Amino acid sequence: MATIRDVAKEAGVSVATVSRVLNDKGYIHEDTRRLVNEAIEKLNYKPNEVARSLYKKKSRLIGLLLPDIRNPFFPELARGVEDEMQEQGLHLIIGNADEKPEKEIEYIQTFKQNNVIGIISATNHADTTPYEKLSFPVVFLDRTTNSHPSVYADGLDGGRKAAQEIIKRGSKRIAVLRGPNALRTAQDRFKGAVEELCQANVDFHVISSSFSFDDAEKVAEILFEKYPDIDGVIASNDLSAAAILHEALRIGKSIPDDLQIIGYDDISLSKLLFPSLSTIRQPAYDMGREAAKLLIKIIKNEPLLHKNIELPVTFIERQTTRKVEKND
Repeated sequence: MATIRDVAKEAGVSVATVSRVLNDKGYIHEDTRRLVNEAIEKLNYKPNEVARSLYKKKSRLIGLLLPDIRNPFFPELARGVEDEMQEQGLHLIIGNADEKPEKEIEYIQTFKQNNVIGIISATNHADTTPYEKLSFPVVFLDRTTNSHPSVYADGLDGGRKAAQEIIKRGSKRIAVLRGPNALRTAQDRFKGAVEELCQANVDFHVISSSFSFDDAEKVAEILFEKYPDIDGVIASNDLSAAAILHEALRIGKSIPDDLQIIGYDDISLSKLLFPSLSTIRQPAYDMGREAAKLLIKIIKNEPLLHKNIELPVTFIERQTTRKVEKND
C-alpha cells in the first residue's frame, strides 16, 4: 500500500507539499499540483481519513449507529446510507449498539474523536441526552424524535394494513406483538393495528416484545403458552414472525390453515422461510438513502423542504396468510 512518502518521491516533491495538495492548504503551483495528483493516481494512494481530519479539524467521515447488526433489516438500511454517501465522496464508520445505552454513548464518543461531520442513528434512544449539544448534525433513521430530522416509514398505515389483511383472510382470535415502548415507530404500527382490530368483530390479545434477536424465540414460546387457540398473529417485526412460525410448526399447527402470521419489515430472509412470510414491507434501502441525502443537505447548509420524511409501506402476500375469498 502506497504511503504519502511514496507519492512525494514519485512526484519529486516534499511530503509537506503532498500534504498541502491533499488538504488544499496554502498556495500550490498548478504544475506541482498536477504532478502530485498524477502520482496519487499512479500509485493508487488512499489518504488516511483520520489523520486528515485531525489536521483539518474536519473530515469526510459519517457515523452510522445501528441497534442490532444481527437483524437483517438494519444492514439493508446501512447499505442505502453507504451507497449514497459513497457517491458523495463520504465514508462511514459503523457502530453496533446492541440495544445498550452504554455502547451507544461509547460509539458517539468514538465518532467525536474521529471528527465525524454528522451522525445517522437508528438506535432505540432518540430522545436521550447523548444527542444533545453535539457540534455536528444528527439524522435519525427508522426512528422519530422532536429534536432532530428523521426518515421513517408510515407505521400507522403499516399496522392498519396488517390488521386489515389478517381480518379479511378470516382470523378471529388474533395476537398483536407490541414492540419497544420507547420507539415511536414501533408504537405507531401497534396503534394502527389496534385501531383497526377494535373496529372489527374479532378478539385480540397484546404481547409485549422487543426487536431483539435474542428475545424472538422466548416471545414465541410465551405466546402459545398464554394463547394456544389464536388463529392469527400480527408480529412486531420479521424476526419475531420467523420465531413464531418456527414454534407454530414445532407444536403441530398448520400454516396458514390453523394460524396466519404477518411480519413487519420484509427482510431478505422472509421470502426464504418455508412457508414464506407474508409481511409489511418497509423500503429499508430507500430509507437509508433518504437519510443520507438529508444529512448531506444539512451539512452543506442547504434549505430543507422537509425536516421529517415519511415513506410508504406495502403488504407483501406470501404463504403464511390465506388467499382472500372472492365473491362471485
